[in-house]
Amino acid sequence: MSGVRLDKWLWAARFFKTRGLARDAVDGGKIHIDGVKAKPSKMVIPGLEIEISRGQTDMIVKVIDIREDRRPAIEAQQLYEETPESIKKRETDRDLNRFSRAGFQPADHRPNKRERRQMTKLKGIFHD
Repeated sequence: MSGVRLDKWLWAARFFKTRGLARDAVDGGKIHIDGVKAKPSKMVIPGLEIEISRGQTDMIVKVIDIREDRRPAIEAQQLYEETPESIKKRETDRDLNRFSRAGFQPADHRPNKRERRQMTKLKGIFHD
């Protein structure tokens, strides 16, 4: 086997739940191979570096093996290896995200009439 389509490999490696979602991510520019925007039909071979952006997380993985069929998660994780820089960056981003939400406490109720008046008064002070 010379290679596997990129969208099929991303699905088999369990980065995306369906092959259609994988194709949409590739078409949307969320996947780069060796720093270049990829197409869904790009053939994946061992040794390629794939940059995957999903939501707030970015991963850089090196292709170790190729497979067309979807296997259990433990076997799918053996198809790639995440680079140490990528692991460190993801952990740093996760910690920053956690610390940015540390002081936020959502209100346990809707503001009553008195609290609304206080907020309006406070807004007036800062907007004048």
